[in-house]
Amino acid sequence: MSDCLFCKIVEGTIPARKVYEDDRVVAFHDIQPQAPVHLLVIPKKHIASMNDATPDDAELLGHTLLAAQQVAKEAGIAESGYRLVNNCGKDSGQIVFHIHWHVLGGEKLGALNVQNDVSGE
Repeated sequence: MSDCLFCKIVEGTIPARKVYEDDRVVAFHDIQPQAPVHLLVIPKKHIASMNDATPDDAELLGHTLLAAQQVAKEAGIAESGYRLVNNCGKDSGQIVFHIHWHVLGGEKLGALNVQNDVSGE
């Protein structure tokens, strides 16, 4: 995808501070960190969002999640805990439409901000 920021990182035309790479996945520092450790893990294959993933992508998505686990270990946050987040669609906050996971940690993270209480209160 010629206009995808993350595809450009994969192809090397846009630089990134990579922390992990193999033949199917790349991980790098987020340029707007929301935690002391904030890394992004992406498959090299362009998939716009989780809604665009197919059964044929299952192995790649599993590999991507295991890469996120490895990245957390290498960043030193696996033992204390980390948050793994995937935003799907613009209303969730997805800005770059290339499926990716945020690996967040390095401090005690607060509760997720939920706008609508499911109890109805």
